[in-house]
Amino acid sequence: MKKLTYTIILALAVAMSSCSDFLSEQTPQGRLTDEQVSNPQYADNLIISAYAIWITAEDINSSFSMWNFDVRSDDAYKGGNGTSDGDVFHQLEISQGVLTTNWNISDMWQRLYNCISRANTAIALLNQMDEASYPQKSQRLAEMKFLRAYGHFLLKRLYKHIPFAMNENLTTQEYNNLSNTEYSNDEGWQQIIDDLTEAYNTLPATQADKGRPTKAAAAAFLAKVYLYKAYRQDNPQSNEVTSIDKGDLANVVKYTDESIYSAGGYGLESDFHNNFRPEEQYENGTESIWAMQYSKNDGTTHGNLNWSYGLIVPNIPGVTDGGTDFYKPSQNLVNAYRTNAAGLPFIDDFNQKDYDKATDYADPRLFLTVGMPGLPYEFNPKYMMDESATWSRSNGLYGYYVTLKQNIDPDAVGTYLIKGSWWGTSENRIVFRYADVLLERAEALVQLNDGRIAEAVSLLNRLRLRAKQSLGVISNYETDYGVKLNVNTYTGSYSQEQALKMVKMERRLEMGMESERFFDLVRWGEADVVLNRYYAEEANDCSIYSAARFTKNKNEYLPIPYAQLAASNGNYTQNIGNW
Repeated sequence: MKKLTYTIILALAVAMSSCSDFLSEQTPQGRLTDEQVSNPQYADNLIISAYAIWITAEDINSSFSMWNFDVRSDDAYKGGNGTSDGDVFHQLEISQGVLTTNWNISDMWQRLYNCISRANTAIALLNQMDEASYPQKSQRLAEMKFLRAYGHFLLKRLYKHIPFAMNENLTTQEYNNLSNTEYSNDEGWQQIIDDLTEAYNTLPATQADKGRPTKAAAAAFLAKVYLYKAYRQDNPQSNEVTSIDKGDLANVVKYTDESIYSAGGYGLESDFHNNFRPEEQYENGTESIWAMQYSKNDGTTHGNLNWSYGLIVPNIPGVTDGGTDFYKPSQNLVNAYRTNAAGLPFIDDFNQKDYDKATDYADPRLFLTVGMPGLPYEFNPKYMMDESATWSRSNGLYGYYVTLKQNIDPDAVGTYLIKGSWWGTSENRIVFRYADVLLERAEALVQLNDGRIAEAVSLLNRLRLRAKQSLGVISNYETDYGVKLNVNTYTGSYSQEQALKMVKMERRLEMGMESERFFDLVRWGEADVVLNRYYAEEANDCSIYSAARFTKNKNEYLPIPYAQLAASNGNYTQNIGNW
């Protein structure tokens, strides 16, 4: 099976001239010629362009993986050379001083609406084409609506109240008159669901081009959106969760049914680490339901590489010179991987002491997620980590841990790790992986509380058993480096309250440093409590957090960018929180 090559179709898009007018990329209604409508190649080019922008429109400061914005969570520190290095992200990290005029907030908005614009351009043409002359019409429409849904989803998680560009035939002026409060929070999620439902009903179980979404990808996406929708936040004066909707939870269960995924050949990898390897034999593995397809050998100088992780690479002298050491795992996250003698996590008091590899048991996923002093970086003993400037450009201000999931063995420089303006990699970024599906199903089953908690726990145990077996690259860690590995399954019966704590902890352990954590805390309505506790604990060791404070009913979402408000003809309303 081949990757979908995201070739750049340069002539298809007109450069945006303003932040608000993202419709400048659109093909306006009525301007398509008869030749364009009847030409399958023209449609294919527009579709490829809609895929390509997900690679070309992101950069080191606006990664669609959202790592830049995950620094708001308790999983990660901003990193870099200090608080002034990427200061606008420092403001997000401590929830203080964030301005509506900050460039990073406006930049992400603009880039994501450009992505939606490309999908809408393709949809506008496809809707006018004859199925007889373009047999793939229905499937390609489904793919484009999947991409449009993905853009709206990322925007909604960041900003909550957004305009929905659902009518691909609107004129530029009509787009400028869209309101960002036309729909309630619940109704906004439904707009995304409507696109995804069409995609689910149309897409095939498998695709020859791996970059194209399948029925299972649409199901995984639907499950995630329904889970967000279930935690109702529809009070316009609050971001609090007011109720949890059982109908939405039932749909999460529906779209996480194992039969949907087995039909497409999806399941868990035998080793957790296989999901985060660049080698071709691991790309698009059984757990990868839909992934961004990066490549290095497609006829271009540097290929369609992922440059958006360029700031995360550590600065190893003579090897990764220029690495800037951003997005560093937090001590809080590392502590979460501690286990007791029975191999179970310390759910309620995991942060009572800092993890010590000489004395503490730990879940193997710790060493596949976080690089730490005394251990080999990216499992290569040529690069032993220590408490030096190589592993912390801030000289310890952000600690000495390094994220492993996004980084590549330094010996792969020139193959899977390539130097351009900054460091790029060909490793795919998995957007929806099967482990996430299992976690979402478990969460829905526990919240429904209809007698299936044991099933939910069994799903958690599948992930814990997989973690226990994920020793391929760390099989020598106990003997050579003195770590103590210990992870086991849950046994016995659990109340809903206990099971929900287990689900939330397992989600953090499995998805650590994959930029889900902050959005999970907001979805659960726990961000203010969890993060203010985290700030207080961190302030004891790190002066960065002495002034940090998360303001409830404000910091859950980014403000609507000032540039968008100013250009919206009065149709946008600022988010609550006195921005």
